[in-house]
Amino acid sequence: MKISTHTGAIAELVGEEKAVELIAKAGFDAWDFSLFGMARMDWANNCVFDRDHPLRNGDYLGFSRKMRKIGEEFGIVCNQSHAPFPSFVPETRTYLKRAIECTAEAGGEICIIHPGNSQTVEENKELYLELLPFAKSCGVKIATENMWNWDEEKDQACFASCATAESFKAHFDAVNDEDFVACLDIGHAEMKGLGTNAVDLVHALGDKLQALHIHDNDKWHDSHCIPGTMQIDFPPIVKALKEIGYSGYFTAEVDYYLDGYTPETALDGVKKLADAMKKLADMFENA
Repeated sequence: MKISTHTGAIAELVGEEKAVELIAKAGFDAWDFSLFGMARMDWANNCVFDRDHPLRNGDYLGFSRKMRKIGEEFGIVCNQSHAPFPSFVPETRTYLKRAIECTAEAGGEICIIHPGNSQTVEENKELYLELLPFAKSCGVKIATENMWNWDEEKDQACFASCATAESFKAHFDAVNDEDFVACLDIGHAEMKGLGTNAVDLVHALGDKLQALHIHDNDKWHDSHCIPGTMQIDFPPIVKALKEIGYSGYFTAEVDYYLDGYTPETALDGVKKLADAMKKLADMFENA
């Protein structure tokens, strides 16, 4: 089992290009291309930041090829990417084809594109069917992901698109395309209020499950912490992945774990994450 992690949290500290280098030096086999820079959401003002970023302005394909080359020089590949979100903000939506292009140029096989959390199956179907022909032409699959909303009154998560096995199935039936697959977010699956768990979702998704976002939480909030540091019970999840013959990467999506690190010490933090992911990979091999 090969391990990967996303560039986003690392790039915030050391820059995009250095992030790939540190991921390789820490012992990962691959990198997950965080594409938020092309349309990062300003939640306070409900708009997209207008900022200078190589994925937003200029030669974004050349930049993606440069990232791929850096990875290859250090012996790792891009396994997948994460498109900007929310996908139904009009400006963000205009960047989704660019996200697919960048995925292909970086060498990634899957682009994770969130469904609209509160959109209907039909509305999400429209989005994915609009993008799939272009993705196919680029040699890229699109993965939808299990999402969540928040119930302020109950102070817990509540239903959103693909949060449940039934919602995943409804989306797959509606889109009906072999290149439309699933990314299971382990942390989202374990949040209080959704009535779901990762083991059941793994079995329900079966061979549609081709990508993962792995992180830990307190089984209540979307904490995105290093696996093994909070309350998610990973051995049964890893066993379930082995049982369905999961053949993708173990990809970490851990945020904020480099808080307190400096650009000079960032590699130590990335190594800590890699060590946790290697334990899960070994667990899979021995299951």
